[in-house]
Amino acid sequence: MRYLPHTEEDVSSMLRAVGAEDMDDLFSMIPGSCKMDGSLNLPEALTEWELNTLMNNISKKMAVSPAYKIFMGAGSYNHYIPESVSYLLGRSEFSTAYTPYQPEISQGTLQAIYEYQTLVTRLLGMEVANASMYDGASALAEALLMATRVTKRKKVALSGLIHPYYRDVVRTYLEPGNYEIVELPRLENGKTDISGVAGMDDLAAVAIQSPNFFGCIEDLRTTGELAHELGALFVLSFTEPLAYGLFKNPGCQGADIVCGEGQSLGIPQSFGGPGLGMFACRMKHVRNMPGRLVGKTTDMDGRPGFVLTLATREQHIRREKAKSNICTNNSLCALASAMYMASVGGTGIRELASLNYDKTEYLKRGLREAGFVITFDSPTFNEFVVKFGEDFKDTYKKLIEQRIVAGVSLATWYPELSGHYLLCVTETMGRTDMDALIKEVRS
Repeated sequence: MRYLPHTEEDVSSMLRAVGAEDMDDLFSMIPGSCKMDGSLNLPEALTEWELNTLMNNISKKMAVSPAYKIFMGAGSYNHYIPESVSYLLGRSEFSTAYTPYQPEISQGTLQAIYEYQTLVTRLLGMEVANASMYDGASALAEALLMATRVTKRKKVALSGLIHPYYRDVVRTYLEPGNYEIVELPRLENGKTDISGVAGMDDLAAVAIQSPNFFGCIEDLRTTGELAHELGALFVLSFTEPLAYGLFKNPGCQGADIVCGEGQSLGIPQSFGGPGLGMFACRMKHVRNMPGRLVGKTTDMDGRPGFVLTLATREQHIRREKAKSNICTNNSLCALASAMYMASVGGTGIRELASLNYDKTEYLKRGLREAGFVITFDSPTFNEFVVKFGEDFKDTYKKLIEQRIVAGVSLATWYPELSGHYLLCVTETMGRTDMDALIKEVRS
């Protein structure tokens, strides 16, 4: 009880108030077979300094950058973050405990979100963006639900080359509501085969990811045209938004809803989180967009101001009218991404994307010259698939001992690609790092 402020008298008083004799009564509804009988098998308590030593020893077993050269992406990417972002984000005006529940009195918070929305629409080529969501996976699921509301249909086509974890989240969201999910297969070139949706006039949405999970750039315009011919919405997902600094943005290629993960934009990897759900759409669909939207207006004296313009969630309107039950936006992460985009600028993002592309092509060419097969002959960004072979597992372990992590095995999600690995290169990798990887895998 050392960490609880309640005395025994306090506990007894609360138990009497709820009609329980003791603490065990609070859990009487749980079947005995589900309860643990006996005490927990825990080690002896440690002092603060002993615990610090233990945690330091555990951390040494983890492969983290920059001590390790990690050629892994698969939805989480290591990029340099300008010092201006770290400095500004740490200011007390921004690092608050929670988003204000009365945002209109927090003009600074609202303006920051407004600037984020503006930068997102420019990057993605869309007309309106919300004030962010939890992460890329939930943003995709919400986008598909939004498509079903717009079209009044309950069937969606989902590319099998969307991040596997994103597809899992989509199924978690949609299957309980009896929505039908059609998974689209892949072509030999590592892109999505969308031909199977032809004739499906009951589709709410066609969803693909670009760059897809293999790093390949999809044919967005063709996908969008086919979706629209069927009366469906074209949903574009992404895990690497920096790609749109180099390739045409989704908006100019017919996307109706664009959503994905914004971690690359100024947010550290942090062992997988937190992330940032980016979400943008066409203005005509804004009333069906989940989350919150900040707008700019003028007050009675003509002075500019910012307001919470749209909030289609259950805390603001009747539950049955809510577009989503998400309880907040990742405001601090959204602010970080806005600071990053503003610091790097449009020209900087274009140059950074080109650098990422060139480095990836350098490693791809080096591995090909070393005798390895680059699995898919398609344009890629940041990531690509290489066939190392079934016997590469031992080499993979030896490379880790040399502080090199040679990508991610695809066998877990794509059994037919056993022996194939997904490699990632960003601006954080130097030529010597890539040369070392090529040399070691060749030997």
